[in-house]
Amino acid sequence: MSETLGEQELRLLFRALAFAAGKHRDQRRKDRAGAPYINHPIALASILVDEAGVTDVATLCAALLHDTLEDTSTTPDELALEFGPEVRDLVLEVTDDRTLARPERKRRQVEHAPQLSPKARLIKLADKIANLRDVAASPPQGWDELRRQGYFDWAREVIDGLRGMHPGLEAVFDETYRAGP
Repeated sequence: MSETLGEQELRLLFRALAFAAGKHRDQRRKDRAGAPYINHPIALASILVDEAGVTDVATLCAALLHDTLEDTSTTPDELALEFGPEVRDLVLEVTDDRTLARPERKRRQVEHAPQLSPKARLIKLADKIANLRDVAASPPQGWDELRRQGYFDWAREVIDGLRGMHPGLEAVFDETYRAGP
């Protein structure tokens, strides 16, 4: 990391981590081990910092908070109050509409990817990398090879709509995809 974060920025990051941990406290990943859900947002932030060199605090906060609107009772107003409108807007950009059926949500992710802002693209890239790694290492119960490959292929469709934003992170995705389920 070439840029040093200030005390205020570090405090905001830790507030976002604590907020996400509290919101996801009773949730588990769907993997075989049933890992605590908070491991997933932490993995995204880690990918962004360690593998992409991202130091933008709004992007990192939004990565930690990226599933709070979709998977908890958190509201956009609550995110804006706690973390400001930029973080809220980034989280909104990467949030699926849970009122839609899964196939429609997946289709919309593919269609919407090219319209994402640069910061939201980074979050989406890190999310797909983390998910592919999880599906390969410890897939959800009942996911056979065909279902895992289907997930990998769909994730590639989403990422293909993001290309050109961060070649290094895209290469990490491509390597993860090639390793396969």
